[in-house]
Amino acid sequence: MECHEAALPGLLLLTPEVHGDHRGFFVETARAHRYADWGIPPLVQDNHSRSSQGVLRGLHFQVKAPQGKLIRCARGRILDVCVDVRRGSDTFGRHATIELDDRAHQMLYIPPGFAHGFAVLSETADVLYRCTEYYAPSDQGGILWNDPDLAIDWRTEAPLLSDRDTQWPTLRALRADQLPKV
Repeated sequence: MECHEAALPGLLLLTPEVHGDHRGFFVETARAHRYADWGIPPLVQDNHSRSSQGVLRGLHFQVKAPQGKLIRCARGRILDVCVDVRRGSDTFGRHATIELDDRAHQMLYIPPGFAHGFAVLSETADVLYRCTEYYAPSDQGGILWNDPDLAIDWRTEAPLLSDRDTQWPTLRALRADQLPKV
């Protein structure tokens, strides 16, 4: 497996070696000592979501117990979006978009202090993500998916959103105490 810094400081793109033949493929998706060598802390919770084409999830973060996330698209194709909301960061408010799919099997590590979301580009997508902190419903925060200051191109005209994701404030409207503490 190879690891390279992605578009913003702290984002890591992991590219595993894929062994494929006429039967299918085999890919190793986790190795704790390599993660530690690359600065990825222990991962304590695994999540799996399945979504249909046009679904947009995000942009989410936790405030008091920020989560680092290792994202992998096990089925289909997604546009993964990360927004730097680390107070004092040189890249605060900047975002990165990275396409993840079930062909290249790349994984994206997003450190604590980023808001995260994704849009489904294929008919269906299974997204697996491992987290450095446990999910705490009372600690969640978010940014409006179509915040005009961020100008994210989600590659979907009319996304399917949860009610919650239509109600988040813009990044500009958030106070410092509403942002992750990293």
